[in-house]
Amino acid sequence: MLSRTLKTSLIQASSTFPVILLTGPRQVGKTTLLNSIAEPGRSYVTLDDLDARALAESDPALFLQRYRPPIIIDEVQYAPNLFSQIKIIVDRSKKNGLFWLTGSQKFHLMQSATESLAGRVAILELNGFSQAEINGQADQAPPFLPTEGWLNQARKRAKKTGLDALYKKIWRGSYPRVIAEPDISTDLFYSSYIQTYIRVIAARTSQLLNYADIARDVGIDQKTAKAWLSALEASGLVYLLQPYHNNLTNRLIKTPKLYFLDTGLCAYLTKWSTPQALEAGAFSGAILETWVIAEMLKSYWYNGKTPYFYFYRDKDQKEIDLIIEQDNTLYPIEIKKSATPSLNAANNFALLAKLNQRVGQGAVLCLRQKDIPLSAEVDAIPIAYL
Repeated sequence: MLSRTLKTSLIQASSTFPVILLTGPRQVGKTTLLNSIAEPGRSYVTLDDLDARALAESDPALFLQRYRPPIIIDEVQYAPNLFSQIKIIVDRSKKNGLFWLTGSQKFHLMQSATESLAGRVAILELNGFSQAEINGQADQAPPFLPTEGWLNQARKRAKKTGLDALYKKIWRGSYPRVIAEPDISTDLFYSSYIQTYIRVIAARTSQLLNYADIARDVGIDQKTAKAWLSALEASGLVYLLQPYHNNLTNRLIKTPKLYFLDTGLCAYLTKWSTPQALEAGAFSGAILETWVIAEMLKSYWYNGKTPYFYFYRDKDQKEIDLIIEQDNTLYPIEIKKSATPSLNAANNFALLAKLNQRVGQGAVLCLRQKDIPLSAEVDAIPIAYL
């Protein structure tokens, strides 16, 4: 098993909270990760087991007499009534690390957990392997921020990645089984994972979300399209990047952008048969942007931090791919499929001045092998550094 960056945050959370809830889509390694760090004596039960699920639903008190903490309870979304009973136990025992829960319905779980276990639960998110984890650098992967400190550590661990190798990585995706078994057919793996309606969503990765277009292409109404997309988001398969806006301007759009969180699944759904075809095709820039956004999200999630990510687009169609907000500072990011980006790539960064907020160092994420300053305020940073 490859080491996971999130391991450290999980151990820290377990030492300070009585309950930890690990969310994320199926087959990304939630159970494997928890079992790998579990101390002797921690029991395990999965609610994929129909007998255990029936007991947890019908009699949560009896369930927790039979399955006593410290315990891992897998796929806890199947028995939301457990949360109230868990609260009773943790309030009585006043010990940390009693319950480790996993679930693949993020938003419903978070709502139930925070309502029943407010102040008692730490919620963390796991997705597929990050590039750092695949490279065996799980403990050297701090959250991305285009600062001198981040760049100094990134240079030390960076591994050169050619264009062909990068797009093979993007094309295969980051699910643990795909990484662990390089000979596995991605067609067979992803065909067992998806439903056909997701293809329409996958084709729109890195684009502004338009429910009307999705509904028209599939032949459904917008209400149904919204319900489908909510299910994908709740399952951890897609991420909605919200637009940045504040009270100082009304010229910014308010529609989010849609990103698939695993580019292998996205490439499969959009029917790219080889990495070479994907790199050379019209989808090349969108899938690269998708992969970079997903890697940046993982760099925060796996360190137990919340990513305050936005994009900028005004009514004049001027756009900045990503804005990271930290400590009341905006860090603008552009993503370019180029080995020789010019300073022109960062022209729109100047638009942030009108937002009356501090602007930090900017970055152009690109295909260079080494970082280089484009100006005093903007660095060109290799995608391989992520």
